[in-house]
Amino acid sequence: MLPEPMYRTPAGSAYCGDACCLLTGLDDASVDLLITSPPFPLLRPKAYGNEDQQQYVDWLAEFGQRALRVLKPTGSFVLDLGGTYQRGVPVRSLYQYKTLLKFCDELGYHLAEEFFWHNPSKLPSPIEWVNKRKIRVKDTVNTIWWFSKTEWPKADAREVRTEYSGRMRKLLANSAKYYTPKDRPSGHDISAKFDTDNGGAIPSNLLTFPNSESNSRYLRHCKTLRATGNRRPADSQVADTRAINRSYKP
Repeated sequence: MLPEPMYRTPAGSAYCGDACCLLTGLDDASVDLLITSPPFPLLRPKAYGNEDQQQYVDWLAEFGQRALRVLKPTGSFVLDLGGTYQRGVPVRSLYQYKTLLKFCDELGYHLAEEFFWHNPSKLPSPIEWVNKRKIRVKDTVNTIWWFSKTEWPKADAREVRTEYSGRMRKLLANSAKYYTPKDRPSGHDISAKFDTDNGGAIPSNLLTFPNSESNSRYLRHCKTLRATGNRRPADSQVADTRAINRSYKP
């Protein structure tokens, strides 16, 4: 049984609490999509709490196992993970890739696709290697694993099409002037159908969004309620998955 939701809308209900506990209140094969950005295994502990690198993969796999139970056969589990370094040396941790292998090889997930979130406003870190010694560059990319329960998750890229570039609009208006159908050196066959107007372009798996907001509606409400924006409770196993929309329709 799920607790009383924080609020309801025509689109569904939102719940606040420990994500692992909330998952136990959901029926088997009942959810289309789960998205989470859990606390990363950073070397410097955060106020919201984060697991040590040595235990992190197993800790996260426990949540992944519970998530797998509630996903529909066509369901997806999207996991955002930020990179980090090993302690005391300028060498990257491999925990993200260990997580990927554990989820696929042991839990039974499939990797539908990998995405990369580029945050151009991310601050330089770690200070020792980037700012002081200047032997590493600023890390501005998170890996996002799109896991699925089966090989054929529910998805339709036409729903996230982007506007055509100016160059592409010119090509569509006068294709004979801007390209000639033929095989390219890369081996791609650019056919005469390339000038078909599909209502927009299929986006890439590189997502560029800064998180530099300082006066959004969300943060203004946090200030009014005297709450910390983007707070992750230390006692929450995967705290970012606090709202589960039971009627999500991708």
